[in-house]
Amino acid sequence: MKRRDGPSRRPQREIRKQRFLIVCEGEVTEPEYFEDTRHLLRLLVDLEIIPGGDPKRLVERAVEKKNESAASARKRSDDYLRYDQVWCVFDVDEHGRLRDALQQARDNEISVAVSNPCFELWALLHFQDQNAYIERDKVRELCKKHMPGYRKQLPCSALLPFYKDAQRRSVDLDRRHKADGTEGANPSTGVYKLMEEMRSQPAWERA
Repeated sequence: MKRRDGPSRRPQREIRKQRFLIVCEGEVTEPEYFEDTRHLLRLLVDLEIIPGGDPKRLVERAVEKKNESAASARKRSDDYLRYDQVWCVFDVDEHGRLRDALQQARDNEISVAVSNPCFELWALLHFQDQNAYIERDKVRELCKKHMPGYRKQLPCSALLPFYKDAQRRSVDLDRRHKADGTEGANPSTGVYKLMEEMRSQPAWERA
């Protein structure tokens, strides 16, 4: 009888992670946060920055990039070139084309992460509840209180220990607004939806 030296080991292989495209308007805060997230979670994320772009312009660019990736995947017979998820990240502000942007996103299966009043609300929710209406300047003032030295940089690594608190608070705000018929009202942020998708990506599995 042939002696077995020990249990056989099955090789490890990396399974396919989804490829993300994130289109955002911020020049510093959002790009740094998502760059850090990409690095920490080892994700396949392309960032497209459109400084000063209104939501409609962001969605139009997202649709264009999504179609380009699909065409390239077909041409090269390589499905890895296609974006699995396409997201637009923007603030409400006073954009007159917000409703049109949201409709175009739905029509083209583009996901959106909208913050009201601003992206920094997502950071603030890592540290405290925020149920009352709040101005963007106040949000940033409170961020400085919780994060000494804060200017506009929001490294994901600094917020990660408090992620579950921010996710819970964001969901609670959404539920409250939905119950009141005020979905998307101040304060609210959909950034947690994008983060949940990115955090759900697989790392390794045994073949």
